[in-house]
Amino acid sequence: MPDVPRAAGSVALLLAIACANIQPPPGGPPDTKPPVLESVFPDSFSVLPEFRGNVEFRFNKVVSEGSSPSQGLGTGDLEKLIILSPTDHTPAVGWHRRRITVHPAEGWKPNRVYRVELLPGISDVRQNKAKTGAVVTFTTGAPVPHDTLRGRVFDWKAGNPASLALIEAVLEPDSLPYRALADSIGRFAFGPLPHGEYLVVAVLDANHNFRRDPREAFDSVRIRPESAITSVPDLYAFVHDTLPPRLVDAMPIDSVSATLTFAQSLDPLQRLDSSSVSVRKLPDSTAVPVVSLAPPTTTPLRVTDTTALRRADTTGIRRVDTTAARRLDSATAKRGDTTAAHVGGAGRPPLSDRLVLKVGEPWHPGDRFVIQLHGIRTVSGTPGDPRGVLAIPEPKAAAGGARTADSLRADSLHLRQKSDSLHRKRR
Repeated sequence: MPDVPRAAGSVALLLAIACANIQPPPGGPPDTKPPVLESVFPDSFSVLPEFRGNVEFRFNKVVSEGSSPSQGLGTGDLEKLIILSPTDHTPAVGWHRRRITVHPAEGWKPNRVYRVELLPGISDVRQNKAKTGAVVTFTTGAPVPHDTLRGRVFDWKAGNPASLALIEAVLEPDSLPYRALADSIGRFAFGPLPHGEYLVVAVLDANHNFRRDPREAFDSVRIRPESAITSVPDLYAFVHDTLPPRLVDAMPIDSVSATLTFAQSLDPLQRLDSSSVSVRKLPDSTAVPVVSLAPPTTTPLRVTDTTALRRADTTGIRRVDTTAARRLDSATAKRGDTTAAHVGGAGRPPLSDRLVLKVGEPWHPGDRFVIQLHGIRTVSGTPGDPRGVLAIPEPKAAAGGARTADSLRADSLHLRQKSDSLHRKRR
């Protein structure tokens, strides 16, 4: 028992020593700095006729391979951060702790200019992401490139700059595709590129695979650089469709106007007037006079309540001025030409899949009409004669099953008669 106090004292002494030497947790404070690119191999503008190795991006710390490893399918996390040009294949991307290696799946070809871009987004094992990328350009025997293409891309239907649109510059006549991305406001400065004629294509790359796939919106222009820096005309990406226009919906706006909605966007430069559409009332196909057919000036009100139909103000429905469209240079406004010049220098007119129809006689709840359009063109230039039915909705019953005015008047008369009878009995 006399050893117990001595043991207790030893424990107290050890605790005091431990408290006097507090140490930080193992590993030090959390690392919040993203990986830094220290070097790239080979150097930009190198001429390497016998090059057989890898392009390497070397970092100051271990970088993450991501949750999806590279398998040559373009689905790996690192593969999504590499753009290799010119090639139509997914590049071979390797992870080596502090290094990322890249080479074409088909091998390096002689006498070509290669461009390898590492996009922002590389991360370390703590998921600290780099906000900057890098580009290396070198040749396997071709002359060192000097040309740069500058321009802007717009999402025509949305009416906004196309953020991070894919820019593909196809060098003719060998069809070598060089690729890059526009910035967050749709601008691009793509180079250095070999001198020559290019088909420049801007793509809204919905699946982010760095390729133009069917049904993805795009626009294109053919251009030959005349100097070291060449301005590319503004590109307006839209979905190209070879099918004729199809009328999918017709909804009344007010007592004389309706919105016609189509399956495709329409050519905003086509001339529309009352002869572009015919309206016939069912069931006897009586012709209804048409006042106008024009693109909408504002977002149309989709009305289903006949009360709104009766009180709607029709003064807001007006024809769109097509004078500017008629002034468009016919040499650049050919049907189906997706690179038409700007209208009045202020950009292309808005793209829409709707038209506003206005008639000369008011319709009424329960009416039905056959609408036949003539020679309407999609934005891709495909003409057609779409047809549809406009149905004017019937009045809706009020909540709780409200009765009609006739039944309410009958009930009121019955109550008055009952009151008069009671009054006579009291007398």
